[in-house]
Amino acid sequence: MPTANEQLSAMQRVRVGMTGLAVVLVLILLASALVSSARNDAPVVAVGVPNVDTVANMTGADNLASVADAGREPLAELGIAPAATNSIAPPAQLAPMEPAPPLQP
Repeated sequence: MPTANEQLSAMQRVRVGMTGLAVVLVLILLASALVSSARNDAPVVAVGVPNVDTVANMTGADNLASVADAGREPLAELGIAPAATNSIAPPAQLAPMEPAPPLQP
């Protein structure tokens, strides 16, 4: 049978362990709260930085020019890259082969 001193020592170890687990749990909850509040903050806007919505609207203003330039290939015009269009004619149809004559012994 365990003595009273051993029982007290075991209970103290259990209390210390449970306290340690509680401290770790509180630290994790605190860190989670800090990270989630940082995510929910409004983004910082610096003075002089262009507005994203304005820039997006400015780039799509000239749709007619972009449609006309869609067929152009600037790299192909400069000779840097081949054109994407297939300018090579398909190969001509081959005539069916006739069977080879039998070999003479």
